Amino acid sequence: MTYIDCSDTDTRHAQATGNVEHTEPPSIAERDSLSKRESGVTQTSPMRLRMEQFIKSKQEEIVRELEKVDGTHFQVDKWDRPNGGGGITCVLQDGNVFEKGGVNTSIVYGTLPRAAISKMRVNHKALDPDVESLEFFAAGLSMVLHPHNPMAPTVHLNYRYFETANADGTPNAWWFGGGTDLTPSYLFDEDVIHFHRTIKDACDAHDKTYYARFKEWCDKYFYVSHRGETRGVGGIFFDDLDETEKDQEALFSFAQSCLNAFLPSYVPIIDKRKDMPFTENEKAWQQLRRGRYVEFNLVHDRGTSFGLNTPGSRVESILMSLPLTARWQYMHAPEKGSREERMLSVLKEPKEWV
Repeated sequence: MTYIDCSDTDTRHAQATGNVEHTEPPSIAERDSLSKRESGVTQTSPMRLRMEQFIKSKQEEIVRELEKVDGTHFQVDKWDRPNGGGGITCVLQDGNVFEKGGVNTSIVYGTLPRAAISKMRVNHKALDPDVESLEFFAAGLSMVLHPHNPMAPTVHLNYRYFETANADGTPNAWWFGGGTDLTPSYLFDEDVIHFHRTIKDACDAHDKTYYARFKEWCDKYFYVSHRGETRGVGGIFFDDLDETEKDQEALFSFAQSCLNAFLPSYVPIIDKRKDMPFTENEKAWQQLRRGRYVEFNLVHDRGTSFGLNTPGSRVESILMSLPLTARWQYMHAPEKGSREERMLSVLKEPKEWV
């Protein structure tokens, strides 16, 4: 923010001659930075700051609990963006339980060009179509865990908030998105049922229609179309939830409940499966399934695409979701009647788990 200090005489002279010096209004990044310094984050703070505070606190909690599971520590990497924002990347590699895991928070301030605004107006009519650009804010927590043991499932989570701002810093349009899904290599029905039931309970506390609606959305979104199969056994997925869905406070509360449900949905599963015996063939099957995971993330995932196409983005954090190892085997097909075949059959025809 720029301040101009001049005497009354200079000011009157400038007004008389018409040479009044104008300054650019502060960006939303500057406004938020000043607000945090002056009064911290409270219930009356902008949703941008409240979401940032919430995801950072959940990141600390999740990392702390996962370190208990693994018995090792995450590498913590804090970074800043030149135009405002930054993030905290927490990565665990070659741990006792997790071969690769990441729990990231990202805060992004930037500017949307007119072409991007026009594209987003398909889902958000509140966006002004007549401006050349709009400032935007995006905050999210993203997490992926790839266990060593092929009997233990990979899990993914992402919850985010997006907002555009008018020239005076007031919100122009806003929305929430996110979800979580489970990707096992070997199917244990009880695990999948537990995962889905925990998520359903979180959804039902806010809207009885949410689970079924967002479960179907998840099955359709995490679909590897060139393979004709889903990435995993699903969970929930939603995007573009704005004032046409519910008010901002209700949707923030819903996103909080979903994120709070992660640890109880997954930790009992990983505790049960992390030390199970497995064979070399079972490990090879896990690597093939991870290959499918990579294919989805690089070919179909909108979040990966958005991140890689955002100027100044941090590629290492965006690609944190990829496993440490994967495998592609030409024309592989599971044996008839095998556990691998059953897993594949569920991926080709998603089931109702609760």
